[in-house]
Amino acid sequence: MVASSILHNARDIQTELSWFREILKTRSKLNGGEETPYGDVYDITPPLFNGRESSYGQFVRQHNLDYEERFLLILAMVPHIKPELLDMFLAKNQQTQQVYTEFGGKKGKNHLGFIPTGETAAFILAGSDLERRFSIQRLFDSTHTFAKENILWLEDMENGEPRLSGALQISKEVLDLLTIGEYRKPQFSTEFPAKLLTTNMEWTDLVLGDNILDQLKEIETWILNHHTLMKDWGMEKNLKPGYKTLFYGPPGTGKTLTASLLGKKTGRDVYRIDLSQTVSKYIGETEKNLAKVFDRAENKEWILFFDEADALFGNRTRTKDAHDRFANQQVSYLLQRIEDHNGLVILASNLKNNIDNAFLRRLQLMVHFPMPGIKERLTLWENGFSKAVRLEDKIDLSAIANEYELAGGTIVNIIQHSSLRALGRDSNEIHLADIMAGIKREYHKNRRTI
Repeated sequence: MVASSILHNARDIQTELSWFREILKTRSKLNGGEETPYGDVYDITPPLFNGRESSYGQFVRQHNLDYEERFLLILAMVPHIKPELLDMFLAKNQQTQQVYTEFGGKKGKNHLGFIPTGETAAFILAGSDLERRFSIQRLFDSTHTFAKENILWLEDMENGEPRLSGALQISKEVLDLLTIGEYRKPQFSTEFPAKLLTTNMEWTDLVLGDNILDQLKEIETWILNHHTLMKDWGMEKNLKPGYKTLFYGPPGTGKTLTASLLGKKTGRDVYRIDLSQTVSKYIGETEKNLAKVFDRAENKEWILFFDEADALFGNRTRTKDAHDRFANQQVSYLLQRIEDHNGLVILASNLKNNIDNAFLRRLQLMVHFPMPGIKERLTLWENGFSKAVRLEDKIDLSAIANEYELAGGTIVNIIQHSSLRALGRDSNEIHLADIMAGIKREYHKNRRTI
């Protein structure tokens, strides 16, 4: 299937590149006053992809891309698929010994070829036509489909520098779709400080009260039906985009597992935001790091999971100094980004009171994950051990569940400890002493005594 997608994409993109070459050649001739069959680059008809099976052709049709939009798309792709096509723009002005200003363009840190900018696109499409040049700039507006769906954009420029001097950027996901025919999942990095959450467990493995499961059902319903709610039912004018919820409760009560299982059950990727990579002591860096995540997640149907959310969404402080002022600015930025995000955002915290009230007011749902009761603890003990082991006759799981108030994650730790002790004896029998040793160790970790 993937090989077939690559074949179809390569065929249609090759056709698109022929159209692109003809445009470059015509602009060059028009600029030099040479004869050409075309009076304008817009006279060069783009290929028709009606009925084609390629992701590229489908993308062009789905977004109903016009002439200029198609040209921008292939121009943004060229450095990644056929960089030599832009070598003509590396030519120097013989009088100044500099590259021609009107070409725009940049060089990358490692890429030796020409990286097109907004200026490059304006030169090729508009030449010296100022009216057309001004019109082309609208393609980079925040209200355009390219920006709204995170397809392509111009690199941000420092204050005072021409906007069109920003490099033309294309989404990595879009580039993957248009070349190999599928979206590749982003890898954890400084450019994307989030990790994909997965689990081998199933929804039936969740040991939660019925009231919590009812609340989670609402989230599941939103994930599967939010397009119907907003578009078909016309609620876009009344409701904010996206869905925001808080999972709060003691450690080990199932907040992270629940987020993972929500994604698994609904077929959505869940990304846990790595706060150590996101929060920075340097002014403005935290906002930049978070922007990388939110920008990549826009329109992707991902679930964003902020574990230990207090570090980012904690209560704002009184402004005593510059540090407090900038910390409060971070919270304000986060508040705005979350409010504008069109996907599901889950904040997780041990205590609801640790979260800034401004965030709490904007949440659609707050789900409390309490310490499991006796019934839930017994289920966790009974379901936790491998079917390959047997329990010593004097082990009474009901009595253990009744006596020791433990979170689900803690019970899992104790079961693992007990199992390793048994394996260390070359045995598959779990002893009561194994379980008690595990309980004692977990109590000590939390500075408690049995």
